[in-house]
Amino acid sequence: MLKSFFQTKLIEAGCDEAGRGCLAGPVFAAAVILPKNYKNDLLNDSKKLSESVRNDLRKVIEKEAVAFAVASVDNHEIDKINILQASFKAMHKAVLQLKKTPELLLIDGNRFTPFPQIPHQCFVKGDGIFMSIAAASILAKTYRDEFMEKIACEHPQYDWHLNKGYPTAHHRAMLAKFGVTKYHRKTFKWKEQPTLF
Repeated sequence: MLKSFFQTKLIEAGCDEAGRGCLAGPVFAAAVILPKNYKNDLLNDSKKLSESVRNDLRKVIEKEAVAFAVASVDNHEIDKINILQASFKAMHKAVLQLKKTPELLLIDGNRFTPFPQIPHQCFVKGDGIFMSIAAASILAKTYRDEFMEKIACEHPQYDWHLNKGYPTAHHRAMLAKFGVTKYHRKTFKWKEQPTLF
């Protein structure tokens, strides 16, 4: 089971993003404040869970969290400021939308742009360590997947309902054949796996 908290004195919000390595669509981020000493045996890094389990956990998280918020930064903004900064911006937007103000942010990853007046702590693979970060990873992933499934009908040849915008062989082949759409990240090298920061 993941850890319920990093420390006990401050109100913690776990933060994570989804969609950094995609060729199309926004990057999504979530911030989640869970109750003190929260327990859930199923919570884990969203990438280690099946789609059905993620969707079930999303409902549980939204019902049981003290506060949660999900935000996104679109592909046009990603092209302007780069995917790393866009990921941080999406996390900031999510924190701003929380109905309760956290006193410490637990960030998945090894760096972060400081949020004004709220300290943070970074954790590599934090979504596999703390429940609040895992919960944020699940919300970010499920909300983003839902968005990609909605826009898939506009450009069905890219199979976004299946690949969610990631650079699969089919997705790259369709880019070579049909070119970019209004949802594609034009600064990404779509002929090969994009470099992740």
